Amino acid sequence: MSDCQVADLAAVLPHAVSTAVECPEEPYDGRLGPGDVELRFRSLGPHDSSGLDVTIEIRSKWFASRAENRQQRCDAVLAAVTDVLNPLRVGVYLMLPVAAWSQTE
Repeated sequence: MSDCQVADLAAVLPHAVSTAVECPEEPYDGRLGPGDVELRFRSLGPHDSSGLDVTIEIRSKWFASRAENRQQRCDAVLAAVTDVLNPLRVGVYLMLPVAAWSQTE
């Protein structure tokens, strides 16, 4: 990925992910605060193996309303980043663990 593609992806992902995982229990009002979306970029290391150019991993707390259509949610993120990352091979992995979150202000 070029630096430009990374910057474009960083600009698109917060809204795309927030929209994709929005649910009645955690609605998205279009305003993101600290801790709402965390982005981490890492290059493949010498011992990593992947058939894709980019893998996007999303972790969001499990709610039944999220789980029932998780494939469509995953597909929505992929569609949102396709223009930015074309012609790279991209995969999106959505994990919905039973979890809790706390943070300081």
